[in-house]
Amino acid sequence: MFSRYKKPGNATPVGKGNAKLHAVPAATAAPAAKPAGAQSAAPSKKAAPKVPPGQKSGQREATRAAKPEPMDRETKRRLRLGEIKVELHKQLLDNLNLAALDTASEKDLRAEIGTIAAEVLTEMNVVLNREEKTILNQELFDEVTGLGPLEPLLKDDTVNDILVNGPHQIFVERSGKLSLTDVQFKDERHLLRIIDKIVSAVGRRVDESNPHVDARLADGSRFNAMVPPIAVDGSLVSIRKFKKDKLGIDELVNFGAFSEEMAAYLQAAVSCRLNVIVSGGTGSGKTTSLNALSGFIDNSERILTIEDTAELQLQQIHVGRMESRPPNVEGKGAVTQRDCLRNALRMRPDRIIVGETRGEEVIDMLQAMNTGHDGSMTTIHANSARDAVSRLENMIAMAGIEMPIKAVRAQIASAVNLIVQASRLQDGSRRMVSITEVTGMEGDVISMQEVFRYQRTGLQPDGTINGHFTASGVRSAYSERFRQWGYDLPAAIFEPVDSE
Repeated sequence: MFSRYKKPGNATPVGKGNAKLHAVPAATAAPAAKPAGAQSAAPSKKAAPKVPPGQKSGQREATRAAKPEPMDRETKRRLRLGEIKVELHKQLLDNLNLAALDTASEKDLRAEIGTIAAEVLTEMNVVLNREEKTILNQELFDEVTGLGPLEPLLKDDTVNDILVNGPHQIFVERSGKLSLTDVQFKDERHLLRIIDKIVSAVGRRVDESNPHVDARLADGSRFNAMVPPIAVDGSLVSIRKFKKDKLGIDELVNFGAFSEEMAAYLQAAVSCRLNVIVSGGTGSGKTTSLNALSGFIDNSERILTIEDTAELQLQQIHVGRMESRPPNVEGKGAVTQRDCLRNALRMRPDRIIVGETRGEEVIDMLQAMNTGHDGSMTTIHANSARDAVSRLENMIAMAGIEMPIKAVRAQIASAVNLIVQASRLQDGSRRMVSITEVTGMEGDVISMQEVFRYQRTGLQPDGTINGHFTASGVRSAYSERFRQWGYDLPAAIFEPVDSE
């Protein structure tokens, strides 16, 4: 072994057990291969299964033929490989000098892991073929340096979300659809160890006294975990993967998220410093839409972002990023989004972007939009543009500020110019289903007009939704402002589009 990675004074790792595992293990060893058809002709050494009264011999043969022996062997093989991996991981922790791993190259570390694994397999009298050794060494490398069983899913670019329901049930989302994987943790302790590894890396903790946590992975992916006793059937983990390839407006138009006319309108709206709220449900693409809209901001502007978990990927040069902080073990040291937002107002921002408004920080956000920080943006959870306005009203009420409802609505109508509604449809597609302008007050009611919408026209047999984007026929209330800023949008983009 490489002595610089081995703990001083450690003996050669000694394995446990005395079992052999081959590439395709058999349930019972056969003395020699038999020609095809010989098995049915030769009498079985095992006792025939009991046949219930009234069952015919043909049914008995069908029952015997339906017995999923290959699947059982494969399951046993996988479980046995899992046990070997757990034992090898223990030996690695006992023998590797973990303090020296930070400076070790990947090549040296892989070689060291392979050496220790080979020694332990020899002691355990376990035989693996080349492919199994390669897979096992990769999994051990992931255990030591990464997130164990989750590493292959994190490296899979087709996976958008990873959802863990206890150690033995892991779902992934691909193209808006959930599917169950065959990836599993050894047990709950294995899962908890990976959770603790993630949260401790960002200075947070999770235990019985603090059973839930928000964090982010090294690549920026959002991480949320809930552990027992709150999680009844095992720890719950949700990972929203961080897109390495930043999606711009052109890519979203090509994907069918919205139309070119809507993109031209949004470019004018953002460039003319309208205050924008992106509304939608969980997983509807709010953050992706906000990232794309931020691409229209000029590089000469100073932007400050405020988030609970840093996810925004702004392309501008002058960006200051802030992230809130939960309280420590003693319940002190918390820094909320509202604290960050208040401080941001003293940092000479041209625009303030709040990753998600969900509490009392809504007051400061609306005041920032009303006091010279035009062009600010945020996201909010709501089902429609009208619901987004109601959510703003409710958050102001929950903040404990006693204001007449008319004054609250006047504040919202003055601050918010545009509400972009994103939605994930039942076929898994994400679309910008509505763009609505806030035009002012009519009596005690906030007046709004929808400029663009997604018109559904039907459903295909495979579940795919048919539809098209269309204008509502109402000309934008900010057309004069667009013209003053040099964006003279043609009247044709506001004309409705007939269904094809």
